[in-house]
Amino acid sequence: MKTPLFLISILSLMWGCSPQPKSETPVQSEHDSLMAIFQEASDFKTREDPLEASMKGIHEFDHLLPKVSVEDEERRAEFARSILKKLGAIDRSALNRQDDISLQLFTRITERTIKKTEFKGYFLEMNADSGFHINLAGIPKNLRLKSPEDYENYLKRLQAIPEYMNQNIALLLEAMKQGFVQPKVALLGYEKTISAHVTDDPEKSVFYQPFTNFPSTFTEEEKQRLEKEGREVVMSHAVAGYQTFLDFMVNTYLPNCRETLGASELPNGKAYYQHLIEHFTTLNLTEDDIHQIGLKEVARIRKEMDAIIEEVQFKGDFAAFLQFLRTDSQFYAKTGEELLMKAAWYAKSMDAKLPSLFKHLPRQPYGVAPVPDHLAPKYTGGRYVGASLEGTNPGYYWVNTYNLKSRPLYTQEALTLHEGVPGHHLQIALSKEMDDLPEFRRGYYSSAFGEGWGLYSEWLGLEAGFYTNPYNNFGRLTYEMWRACRLVVDTGIHAKGWTRQQSIDYLASNTALSIHECTTETDRYISWPGQALSYKMGEIKIKELRKKAEKDLGQQFDVREFHHAILKNGAVTLGILEQEVEAYIQEALSPEQANP
Repeated sequence: MKTPLFLISILSLMWGCSPQPKSETPVQSEHDSLMAIFQEASDFKTREDPLEASMKGIHEFDHLLPKVSVEDEERRAEFARSILKKLGAIDRSALNRQDDISLQLFTRITERTIKKTEFKGYFLEMNADSGFHINLAGIPKNLRLKSPEDYENYLKRLQAIPEYMNQNIALLLEAMKQGFVQPKVALLGYEKTISAHVTDDPEKSVFYQPFTNFPSTFTEEEKQRLEKEGREVVMSHAVAGYQTFLDFMVNTYLPNCRETLGASELPNGKAYYQHLIEHFTTLNLTEDDIHQIGLKEVARIRKEMDAIIEEVQFKGDFAAFLQFLRTDSQFYAKTGEELLMKAAWYAKSMDAKLPSLFKHLPRQPYGVAPVPDHLAPKYTGGRYVGASLEGTNPGYYWVNTYNLKSRPLYTQEALTLHEGVPGHHLQIALSKEMDDLPEFRRGYYSSAFGEGWGLYSEWLGLEAGFYTNPYNNFGRLTYEMWRACRLVVDTGIHAKGWTRQQSIDYLASNTALSIHECTTETDRYISWPGQALSYKMGEIKIKELRKKAEKDLGQQFDVREFHHAILKNGAVTLGILEQEVEAYIQEALSPEQANP
């Protein structure tokens, strides 16, 4: 639900602003101007992206799917330029602190939207484990389905799938023409994410699920009519649309993907990769800077790993210890249910620790569930999947139960803290529930902030009493080493000519990840340049800020207050985060001078 402008104005006073004399009208005027720009951009995006509108609780467009073409992307970029011009006219000196943060963030978002179009990044939206067709399969769980009218809208949205597929196919054909295609090796087996939705029975389709469980208020006549229509539309439109896309991918796109790997091999690729570095890390660093940071982190973490090998009195070198971890049956679940139960135990154990670490906890709950079968083979070991606050679904920590021999138990503790709590669920759910922030900030996700927080959350488990088993602590270090290796591998692939096997070998020789996961992760980095850099760079910054707060505040340091300072603004850039932590330190030292 959108926040009315008059309510936003009232809430701005609740952010801690000092009362302003009536003569200082520019403060209110600039605030109103800024909120009007946000509203204009939000209204535009709502019209442009019906799927996101539905997720936000705006149901006017529940029957539609987005429009996809080069012309649409250019039109959206032109609108972004007009918004950027208006943002540049805002007088920052007349804004309170929260409004200034909002201005900085929205300016960055708008600039990045324009840059993405200029680099033609919209040609490369698919990667090894994601794509528009995967997002589309989430519609049944995310759409409001409470009335017959809601079901009618759902049917119309399903009927729009063939045209939506054709638009995306046309965009990919243009991408092929201009040389913007994914590396072939990174998409091996990718067709399974599409073929999973091509069924011979509507009841096997995820799109049919809403027709199996109608609200109790529906009449029998309504249920029978909608169920019949649902069976027909699922097969004639949803399944047929996926069949069309599958044929295109198998016969046209995948055979014509490029043999090269790095983003630097794309048209204007070197500048494009530098843009992605800045986008995902929110820092002004080069690929060489990050590569060197990665090498230093790998060396540091290796010393901690060696200490654990010595602690457990293992007879053999580092490579032998990794082989022991990868092959000994004690470290692997025998069933998917066992793996899920272990993850759920860690999750509930951390739930009990949260009040000692955080001042505020989210209202939205989360569950633990397996990665859907149609995604699992090419999917990462686990992931957090959020849900709309308007709906009845919780957030979910997905655990990959595919190929159990590649899902070691010794990494489950760290994975759970990253994806569930105090990691992504806590951070994202809290952000969505911040009614005193502009709408865009409640849904904004900065990869450096969010993934940095996730990795910091793994480390925070030490403070909360986790990792009492040395093998699980080695698993935690494996995950930290994995993120450090990403700095080396991502820059290696996209700027230094590394091969796929070189990346797999580097991950395999430095971490206890399974070879399967080293392979799927490498394919992810190849097809999604820059994103893998955000984890370690964000965590380094958060740990750096914590050390500064502990040093400056001494006995006044309170971890709950520090975490509140990190999370209270939702996702922000690392530069803004540094400013906010410095303000928190100064206010803690001199509370009488605090003036947000």
